[in-house]
Amino acid sequence: MNKLYSKCICILLLALLFSCKKNIKNESTPVQIAFIADAHFQDVYAHFEDADYQGIENPKTGEFANIRTMDAQLKSTRIFNENYFACIAALDDIVARGIKYVALPGDFSDDGQPIHVKGLRKLLDIYTEKHGILFFATTGNHDPVKPFTQDAGKSDFLGVGGQEQIITSSIKNLKDGVEGQLKPIITSEIKKWGYKDILNEMSSFGFYPQPEYRYWETPFSSYAYNEYSFEKAKEASILNKRTYQIDAYNAHPDASYLVEPVAGVWLLAIDANVYVPNTELAGVSNNPNDFSGASIGYNNVLLQKSHLVTWVKKVAEQAKKQGKVLIAFSHYPMVDFNDDASVEMKQFFGDKKMQLHRVPNEEVAQTFADAGIQIHFGGHMHINDTGVRTSGKGNTLFNIQTPSLAAYTPGYKVLTIHSKTDFEVETVVIKSAKNFNSLFPLYEQEYAYLKESGATSIWNKDILLTENYKDFTKFHLKELVRLRFLPNDWPKAFADSLLSSTGKDLLLKSRIEDAEVKAYLKTNDLTLENFENWTGFDMIYDFYKLRSADELAFQDIGVNRLKAYEQVCSLLKKASDERFQLWASIFDKSRHGLPSNHFRINLEANTIERITP
Repeated sequence: MNKLYSKCICILLLALLFSCKKNIKNESTPVQIAFIADAHFQDVYAHFEDADYQGIENPKTGEFANIRTMDAQLKSTRIFNENYFACIAALDDIVARGIKYVALPGDFSDDGQPIHVKGLRKLLDIYTEKHGILFFATTGNHDPVKPFTQDAGKSDFLGVGGQEQIITSSIKNLKDGVEGQLKPIITSEIKKWGYKDILNEMSSFGFYPQPEYRYWETPFSSYAYNEYSFEKAKEASILNKRTYQIDAYNAHPDASYLVEPVAGVWLLAIDANVYVPNTELAGVSNNPNDFSGASIGYNNVLLQKSHLVTWVKKVAEQAKKQGKVLIAFSHYPMVDFNDDASVEMKQFFGDKKMQLHRVPNEEVAQTFADAGIQIHFGGHMHINDTGVRTSGKGNTLFNIQTPSLAAYTPGYKVLTIHSKTDFEVETVVIKSAKNFNSLFPLYEQEYAYLKESGATSIWNKDILLTENYKDFTKFHLKELVRLRFLPNDWPKAFADSLLSSTGKDLLLKSRIEDAEVKAYLKTNDLTLENFENWTGFDMIYDFYKLRSADELAFQDIGVNRLKAYEQVCSLLKKASDERFQLWASIFDKSRHGLPSNHFRINLEANTIERITP
């Protein structure tokens, strides 16, 4: 009887244990983190506290706004004004999804201007207070532009009557005026803040420890995980304790940090800004002109911030030892973001064009993969892309490029952590943004002024007819191609030849024997007429769509057009003209990138798989 009783007890205990395990598994909720990169937030409705200037009055709404001109927007890789509405739309979407953690991989501001950094802080505070969202930011090359605060200004704000309005932080920035020019506005709130001011304003968004964090450290803190206390973290967070030597005399801040916002998940925020001295310095310098900007990213990190590699390796080892999920994010990409077409692009465009100087060397991916980074979210390039590298030691790094809210295609990423090895990434496109077109009446004034003054290369007014924010960014890209990319980046003779061609002409430009072209068309059940309804400009424009949005651009380009491009490229690769061979190879690679819209990463098998609707 005792044996039977003991056996029953054992069975009951095993059943109870199995039930508990099952309940734990069922009750565990995946952790979700949203990534908003390159918001370039500008508070268009903020007013300067130290200047008697409200901005310009919107004739339709009666509100006063401080905005940049449409002309400035359409010659820049980022939108300056309408992204204000897109940022709010993205945050509202995050609230609707019930996401409680949001990472900002740099360029959350536009040049660290006080008025806009303060505006962003106020906006994020609202979402923290109302919805319990925790934000974690890292620095980009636009926040801060240089390590320390400097006077600055812009000459292309929109002023009364559609004219350009100069707004600057110092009268010393002003050049000789021209007749009819609007009186410049002087305000300290348009200067470019450095590390100290930006981190103080954004202190509650990861840069400094908060009581609700389970853990927080920097590359320079010395306490262990099991020794952690908020008081120790506060002491270690003092900015002058978080510096590294840039040369024999100068030390710059490093805003990197590790945080555990929820049990089991470590967010590694890497400050990859490096400000290299322009010349050999003989002493300590606080002159911003003595240092370069930080847009290069990780290539300079390997040269100047070796302490980060050491720290990352230590963090990764501790995460593995303690069973934590480690997710890294920073402003800059760790992997080639051109679908591995950078070699061909350098041959075709030259290594100084197409932002090719920002492509990370292969050593970057190898170094951080071997340091233990497996998943990294980046920004900087305003593109949607995924890159994967496996080091010689067999370590794999997945680099996920987050699109910008201020460019085509506007969106953000959502990471769902299903387990320690199973991760889902989804790209959320911000198609609609409430009131995105509310500033259009002001651009009407600008356009009228430009027409009346006889300006050349005026922007296309049809952009004011766009019906949603996504289409607005698509039109922005089209004008950017016309007004900036084609004149500045493209070999003129080739561009002129391509722009004047139809798809039919491109087939013939392959200079393959007519018989071979005819045979190819017959095999694919096509005629030359299938290629007459699009031009070389369409192909270039669609290339930039692919370059910016990757597979998110497929729908905007269309199945038939993509098929036509595939056929043209297959023939151009055989052309006698090497330029057409290169162009075909570059375009073809842009169509065949890794999954970048909605996909799953398995760290156990080191695989990435596309999730289809």
